Amino acid sequence: MKKRITLLLTVGLLSSAVFAQNPIIRDQFTADPTARVFEGKVYVYPSHDIPSPVEHLKTWFCMADYHVFSSENLTDWTDHGVIVSQDNIPWVNPEGYSLWAPDCIERNGKYYFYFPAPVKDTLVGRGMMTGVAVADKPYGPFVPQPEPIKGTYGIDPCTLIDKDGQAYIYWAGFGGLLGAKLADNMLELASEPVIIQELPAPDKGMKEGPFVFERNGKYYFTFPWVKNNTTELLAYAMGDSPLGPFEMKGEIMDESSTGCWTNHHSIVEYKGQWYLFYHHNDLSPKFDKNRSIRIDSLRFNPDGTIQKVIPTLRGVGITDAYKEIQIDRYSKISSTGVRIDYIDTTDTFKGWKTILNENSAYVQYNSVNFGNDKLKTVKVNASSSTGAKLQIHTGGQNGTLIAEVNIPKNAQWSETIYNLSNVPTGIQDLFIMQDGAGAVEIDWIRFEQ
Repeated sequence: MKKRITLLLTVGLLSSAVFAQNPIIRDQFTADPTARVFEGKVYVYPSHDIPSPVEHLKTWFCMADYHVFSSENLTDWTDHGVIVSQDNIPWVNPEGYSLWAPDCIERNGKYYFYFPAPVKDTLVGRGMMTGVAVADKPYGPFVPQPEPIKGTYGIDPCTLIDKDGQAYIYWAGFGGLLGAKLADNMLELASEPVIIQELPAPDKGMKEGPFVFERNGKYYFTFPWVKNNTTELLAYAMGDSPLGPFEMKGEIMDESSTGCWTNHHSIVEYKGQWYLFYHHNDLSPKFDKNRSIRIDSLRFNPDGTIQKVIPTLRGVGITDAYKEIQIDRYSKISSTGVRIDYIDTTDTFKGWKTILNENSAYVQYNSVNFGNDKLKTVKVNASSSTGAKLQIHTGGQNGTLIAEVNIPKNAQWSETIYNLSNVPTGIQDLFIMQDGAGAVEIDWIRFEQ
């Protein structure tokens, strides 16, 4: 069994491309995303949920390795494959399957990947501790250190290098959320851990997954919090130094509307815009221990406080018109006559479809780049048991009509090409509306020359 699982975990060692909006990774489960900017790209280091090969984790979180993903445009993501596996960490319980939320940071040309894992029953200790793997590149290969960092009992490590060069590490452990200085070698603590005291008391709800960053001289201590005895929301405090004191300020994201118990996040600035990376159970609606990572834009008020982020399906980034546009990841939809559903409820990785079944029902999908290539046709992958007609506009319902699409009566998925009556250029918002009676299911649309 172990050899078979190892083979399954290492199949992805070669880089592959993933094209998506929210969730941004569609070919595997991902959670707990830490986003960092290295070499002019965004690298995301998530945990990796898998179906459990051991009985005692069938209904719990199960994670045996880590992947890393990178992107220059936040839309097209490259999977660099497995970078660390429980099979090649000397001190980890090989049957633990608990490689939880990680982080990565660069210092002096080296990349330090921090991860929590269950310790073997040896002199090293018991429970979960933080390990380190080191690489020369942000995508590896990473070499795990022979032992975990002493004094780091707990989960969900996060790191920060302050302006003066001092490095810090934070984690969730006994008594609450903790922080300590890291030694110059980034492999051991340089101070005794301290509990961050100014956060809500332990009896006010579980807290985990700290993520700390600095902006304009202020330090933001952010964390998932079970505030209302339901599911986790994202909250934050602010302070003037990396270990506090901090003052509670508010909430970044509300609890999941669909009951996903956990959330876990990171916050990063890239090309002048701040982003919130987090997770949800989009691809596993009946089992919230298999999660998928998302991105949405994050903004600050003039006083430095954070504006609450409302989760979206559209996510961020600009979609190229000549790639498949998944309009089910919409920016806006009509109040009636439209529904989003899985293409195949037995295989959610096939994604979603948009169902229009009422005259004037519509979907709007923003920020599509048509460039200057003079695209001439639109291809629509759709099915309809009745036959239907669509109008495609740029710039909204009252914008420019660029195509009228007659979907033939066909219960099976079929791709049909239609000429454009007006050729759009540049970045446009798309508006797809049903024109008349009938019903139609749309998988994707794509523009071609």
